[in-house]
Amino acid sequence: MAIEFQHQQSAHCENGVTSNLLNFYGIQLSEPMIFGIGSGLFFTHLPFAKVNGIPVTSFRPMPGLIFKRASKRLGFKVQKKKYRNQKTAMSALDALLKKNIPVGMLVGVYHLNYFPTAYRFHFNAHNLVVYGKEHDTYLISDPIMETPTTLSYAELQKVRFAKGMFAPKGHMYWAKKIPDEIDLKKAIVKGIRKTAKDMVDIPVPLVGTKGMKYLAGKIRKYPVKYGKRRAAQYLGQIVRAQEEVGTGGGGFRYMYAAFLQESADILKQDWLNDMAKEMTEVGDIWRTFAVETARIIKDRSALEDAYNKAADILVRIAEKEDVIFKRLKNIKE
Repeated sequence: MAIEFQHQQSAHCENGVTSNLLNFYGIQLSEPMIFGIGSGLFFTHLPFAKVNGIPVTSFRPMPGLIFKRASKRLGFKVQKKKYRNQKTAMSALDALLKKNIPVGMLVGVYHLNYFPTAYRFHFNAHNLVVYGKEHDTYLISDPIMETPTTLSYAELQKVRFAKGMFAPKGHMYWAKKIPDEIDLKKAIVKGIRKTAKDMVDIPVPLVGTKGMKYLAGKIRKYPVKYGKRRAAQYLGQIVRAQEEVGTGGGGFRYMYAAFLQESADILKQDWLNDMAKEMTEVGDIWRTFAVETARIIKDRSALEDAYNKAADILVRIAEKEDVIFKRLKNIKE
């Protein structure tokens, strides 16, 4: 029982799953286009939500939102479901596969046996597609991997019901109704407006460009407040969220720049190419931030007053992104 499903590797799991699922239904859109339409670029720092006692920093919206937004804006109707009973969840998956419906799902990374050991950690919002079953083995399209892979019944069940923060609880999703045609221009504009508003208009100091400045203020206090070792751990959590859990810093900015370039051609709005160039430059600064903070964590920084210098870079990023998204917010159809 295998569906004819085309696997394509991507930089980010949810973009890749969305792109591969839509491609299955005849809608071929690039990963950057999915990312932009689904408003996948975001930023928040949550001092009250902690992992290992350290506040959470996120460079993306909640898991599943990119797929939900992109599908809605493109006219797809999506069904999603969580389960309490593990056997019920696996039976529900089997029933969909028998109907030739590929299924997206959230899983925990820690027990994914095809991941290199160094990349297995307690992260419960990884996306993949199950597109078939042969005896006791499920066929897996994980967009992070170069080629399709497999998981046994027991292995898939285990990652679907991983424990801990954001436990997936068997969460799976699939396309329920396919549109006869899509309005790509309208979907692009909606995606850009939503991202821009999220980054500059939410009146909460923990979100968007305001959140970046808020975090910069916190970073300045780390060495005195926590001491050298604990301060490095706090900084490490930020860099890990930025560079390992979804390529959120520079990687997302480069992807968004590619989306703006595609959009400029589709919408016939050349000014978006200028925005793409500026976004690429911001991506470069995010990379600089990652490099400098990594040096601080490893006690190899050549900067005097290194924490303040790292915070200065983050403020610079916030100011540049504030200008970019205030312009994008006013995009016309």
